[in-house]
Amino acid sequence: MIFKRKLLLAVLPFAFTLSSAAHALDIKFAEIHPAGYPTVVAEQNMGKKLEAASNGEITFKMFAGGVLGSEKEVIEQAQIGAVQMTRVSLGIVGPVVPDVNVFNMPFVFRDHDHMRKIIDGEIGQEILDKITNSEFNLVALAWMDGGTRSLYTKKPVRKIEDLKGMKIRVQGNPLFLDMMNAMGGNGIAMDTGEIFSALQTGVIDGAENNPPTLLEHNHFQSAKYFTLTGHLILPEPVVMSKTTWDKLTPEQQTLVKKVAREAQMEERALWDAKSAASEEKLKAAGVEFIEVDKKPFYDATAPVREKYGAQYADLMKRIADVQ
Repeated sequence: MIFKRKLLLAVLPFAFTLSSAAHALDIKFAEIHPAGYPTVVAEQNMGKKLEAASNGEITFKMFAGGVLGSEKEVIEQAQIGAVQMTRVSLGIVGPVVPDVNVFNMPFVFRDHDHMRKIIDGEIGQEILDKITNSEFNLVALAWMDGGTRSLYTKKPVRKIEDLKGMKIRVQGNPLFLDMMNAMGGNGIAMDTGEIFSALQTGVIDGAENNPPTLLEHNHFQSAKYFTLTGHLILPEPVVMSKTTWDKLTPEQQTLVKKVAREAQMEERALWDAKSAASEEKLKAAGVEFIEVDKKPFYDATAPVREKYGAQYADLMKRIADVQ
């Protein structure tokens, strides 16, 4: 009995230590984009605010450049709490949380400003809540601006007919595959990290994304034509593992939501500057930016909006009505 009591006394100081550190939390944030990218910078600033405002109870470390894996792999890690936070493309979320596909619809937004009004308002919050309330085991906190996506290819696309038969990388979502095929291309799903070599080896003829991605991932070394279709304008959610979220006090949860929303607003200013600078650098590197009549692309993707958008008809009308 004496031995047992001594053992208990020896354990008690350790128990008190655990108790006082119960809300100390180390956040690993995974990003596919490299250091210096607008989303990475805004998220790192968010982390600094979290550390300062929590008096060190929350620590934050950024893992940029895909070092913790592809977006799909990181999401799987976040679902079990091995990674605490990440920013993820809606293309990855869509197959699991179908309601987000309304934002994935080609040409659902008139332009970039229209998209920003939507994500800043009640519709944007509704979609975040749908992710949080799904069985995804993630809490969606804010939106990052992922820019306007257009085509970049090894041969010029000056009209929709030029796209016919071209093998174009898209994110792994059936909606995006159908979208590319509807426009006449041959949609190929692959991770971001595979695009560079796939372009070099001719596995694909092009991809679709924004100017900063074309520049930062060095895809412009093979793809010298950027066709301004603007077919997708995709906001991207910042998410926290629900396993991690549930460990936070209510005050800490409020803090995380607040700094995530501030990061949403900060990132778009960084995005606009980066996008303009990227376009200049790409032009200097010999990339040709091609203005194109968007109507044929819009018309060609009508069946995709009908197929995937039927259940969101009311929501799509609400989006269209936002001025």
